[in-house]
Amino acid sequence: MKIRILSFLLLITTNVFSQNNLKNLLKMYNTESIPYISVTQLQKTAANLILLDVREKKEFKTSHLKNAKFVGYTTFNLKETLKKIPNKKSKIVVYCSLGIRSEDIAEKLKVAGYTNVLNLYGGIFEWKNKGNLVFDSNGNATEKIHVFSKEWSKWLLKGKKVYE
Repeated sequence: MKIRILSFLLLITTNVFSQNNLKNLLKMYNTESIPYISVTQLQKTAANLILLDVREKKEFKTSHLKNAKFVGYTTFNLKETLKKIPNKKSKIVVYCSLGIRSEDIAEKLKVAGYTNVLNLYGGIFEWKNKGNLVFDSNGNATEKIHVFSKEWSKWLLKGKKVYE
């Protein structure tokens, strides 16, 4: 009887955590100092904002959101970004694969005085998982998404996974 109860509890716990894994992952890595914007919210307001892709260059070249500007993560240069976006009241959405690296860059923007910075919840993976288009370096729609690593690839449910 005890084994059945434990098995049942394990099954329920597994179901609850599998439904909230992205939420739990982001809570584990992020401080949530930057507000999130959902994919749905971004779709409604995309024309009125600046998209910054903070992934590495090879990730950006594989695919990115339409009209996104590459600023990188390890190569991020705040001075160059300040030149590209002089209005510190601009509405800016930063994104990466899942929303972890983008929080780091968004925090730097916030410290630099930008007042309207948001982090895309779930990043480009969530964008693609919701069936949205991504574009390659030639501006063509593509199914390819650079997944950064094997560990992170499990979060991409739609599209073609690219590792290098």
